[in-house]
Amino acid sequence: MLRIGYGVLYLVFLLREFPHREEMWGPGSPWTPELARLMYDQSGWASVLLLSDSRAYFEVCYAVAVVTCALFALGWRTRAVSVLFAVMVVSFHAKAIYMVDGGDNLMVLMALYLVFTACGRRWSLDARRTRLKAAAGKAAEPPGNGLRHQLRDARSVLTTVMHNCGMFVIAAQVCFLYGCAGLYKVQGQKWADGTALHYVLNLGLFRPWPELSQAIDGHHVLLAALGYVTVLAQVAFPFALFSRLKYPLLILLLGMHVNIAVLMGLPVFSGAMIFADAVFLPDRFYRAAGRLWRRTARRTGAMEAEARPGTAAAAVPPQPGPAGDASALR
Repeated sequence: MLRIGYGVLYLVFLLREFPHREEMWGPGSPWTPELARLMYDQSGWASVLLLSDSRAYFEVCYAVAVVTCALFALGWRTRAVSVLFAVMVVSFHAKAIYMVDGGDNLMVLMALYLVFTACGRRWSLDARRTRLKAAAGKAAEPPGNGLRHQLRDARSVLTTVMHNCGMFVIAAQVCFLYGCAGLYKVQGQKWADGTALHYVLNLGLFRPWPELSQAIDGHHVLLAALGYVTVLAQVAFPFALFSRLKYPLLILLLGMHVNIAVLMGLPVFSGAMIFADAVFLPDRFYRAAGRLWRRTARRTGAMEAEARPGTAAAAVPPQPGPAGDASALR
């Protein structure tokens, strides 16, 4: 889910900013390569976009980034593509580090963490290729010596350990994020007196729908209650991971991120947080989603088959003649 989510999210982000790519990352950017190199010497960032000042090189990098995001979301050769995806995300983030928000920061971290996970095992072209090989009888273990089997077992163990460590770090990152955000809010006077959301709705820079924000701003008691619920959900989330309380908290946080995307015009940040929250959903949720997808696909295929001309007639078996002789069936 994280692989598909972040791959699609960054792909949409790059396509949305395609008309402005020159001003944000390209040779026409006011953040020149000289300024970027001065900052990188102090901060430690790096970007493949600075390897050349050529416009053609930048266009090639942009095209590679778009293709990489699509392949990463589809799960094609995920081991190698995940590394390339992380390189591209870090490079574009570092080139325009003062034009991003919290969603970009989180996406950089998640892209790096996903390199260590086996995120192509499910819902991917890699998984489909593995199934096809197994169905064709090509997945049988070739005869070999004991060393080959030991190396294969060691690789499997290493992959499992790295995957589990990567998932643990991702979960810990989200918990730290929510915990710190909630504790910082607790220290703020405006969150304590319930007026924080009023000021948020009146920020001109984050007000894409002024009429909608003004209409919601008129409900003062509701805004105060939502502010307190937001702080409580963020502070309580890290402590509710091993209980059923995390599911209603996830629903509250989902609603919060949807509101941030709509009311504050921060869809990338909200999407990054929503996909990060998906790591806490249980396996049975994804198995149920897979079954629902397969049933929907079968139902859609059946409806399309019925809608094709001549399909209904072909589905009716031939009927014998009145005499019941075998020649009527031919």
